[in-house]
Amino acid sequence: MTTELPTLTKRRLQAQVIGPIYAEMVAEIGEERAAAILDRAIRKAAIAEGKMFAEKTGGNTSMADFIKLYDLWTADGALEMKVLEASDTVFDFDITRCRYAETYKEMGLGKIGHLLSCNRDGTFCEGYDPNITLERKQTIMEGALTCTFRYRYKPPSP
Repeated sequence: MTTELPTLTKRRLQAQVIGPIYAEMVAEIGEERAAAILDRAIRKAAIAEGKMFAEKTGGNTSMADFIKLYDLWTADGALEMKVLEASDTVFDFDITRCRYAETYKEMGLGKIGHLLSCNRDGTFCEGYDPNITLERKQTIMEGALTCTFRYRYKPPSP
């Protein structure tokens, strides 16, 4: 039986590899193109990861199972969150402390932290269950005091 690494640990390890690669890409092709490539690659990885987690449910994804996944993302105090609503169709919460943002800033990667982590959040759903969508108006990573997560599950039309 394999044990899933806490997500904060995975993101730190990934950033240790991605950071120097990104720096070389910026030197070679410029910041705008490097960021666009990194964004596309991370989004594709998030979709693939979502599909992997969906397969673990046998294809029977639900908002309840999705909510349980947050145990991985909050492990080791990675996120401090205030849950506003959790039901079969709604998962609303605010993040009041984000150690992902803190970690990237400590590593000198704060400028691309949103590409490394935040952009995964909604994109993950595309692979896990496209009936789950995320609306988020602000993030700590980009300077706000809180991150506003508003997930919705909309059952497919018959």
